[in-house]
Amino acid sequence: MKPVISSIEIENRVIVAKYRRLMVGAKVVLVEKTSDRQVPETITRVASPVPVGALRIRLPDVVKPGTYFLKAFNGRGEDAAQSADFEIG
Repeated sequence: MKPVISSIEIENRVIVAKYRRLMVGAKVVLVEKTSDRQVPETITRVASPVPVGALRIRLPDVVKPGTYFLKAFNGRGEDAAQSADFEIG
């Protein structure tokens, strides 16, 4: 079964994203949709050995309003999951 990033919530410039089947060591990064540019300041690693949980990503000031998505990479750097698009205002 494929890993999934779901349930994106943004409040006070903090993203909370729930995930399933992401393994410990997976990296999650914010990606700007129009340019497909990863925002390196937002890289977060899954630290929990449990494959179900939530990540919190604080948005740095470099993140401007627009359409974004979260992308996950497994421990080998391969694409693992991608969230639905969401707006940052």
